[in-house]
Amino acid sequence: MQIQDSVAVVTGGQRGIGKALVDQLLAAGARTVYATARRPEPSADPRIVPVPLEVTDPDSVARLAATARDARIVVNNAGVSGTGPLLDATDDELRKVLDANLFGPLRIARAFAPILAANGGGALVDVHSVLSWLAGSGAYGISKAALWSATNSLRRELAPAGTLVVGVHMGYVDTDMTRGIDAPKVTPRQVAAAVVAAVEHGDTEVLVDDLTRHVKSALSGPVEQLALA
Repeated sequence: MQIQDSVAVVTGGQRGIGKALVDQLLAAGARTVYATARRPEPSADPRIVPVPLEVTDPDSVARLAATARDARIVVNNAGVSGTGPLLDATDDELRKVLDANLFGPLRIARAFAPILAANGGGALVDVHSVLSWLAGSGAYGISKAALWSATNSLRRELAPAGTLVVGVHMGYVDTDMTRGIDAPKVTPRQVAAAVVAAVEHGDTEVLVDDLTRHVKSALSGPVEQLALA
């Protein structure tokens, strides 16, 4: 689809990957981008509309949908980091991660599916991770694996309305979340540029870096090899 003159929503759009997505969408010609945050800061750019959003709150999601009824592109980027080993995590800790990283994007998808359809179709983008496929990241990996599955189902469900559903996978990205990790990282801008290109070309999956492409190619192998080093 064409991004030129379109209207987009980016959850978690004021920092890290989300901010880079907002910038890249505007660079590609988007007319307006609703950039959400729990406590959004004002923007000097009139094309950016800061909107408060808590993805774990259905009423907050409904208010966003009511505000952004002109959206053609919706990016599910907001999320939280995970817990430690699964056997050490409490039920409440697990629920917190799943509520934000799985049920949050599903709430957004349900709220915006009829809006995208009414606006002639569009694009729904879900930001996953290479950890969708790798063991060893606790509740975070579970949430991303489940979101990957949900994205694949949403792709089938939204296709009749003309809505493209894009799943995005990447390894470590140079953001606040990975500040303490000593490993090769891609930049938020690299992720955002790949996402914008996928939307414009009608691609359904984005594998941002070599690590992600390698892991995806290994999915047919022994499951014991699908783990963090």
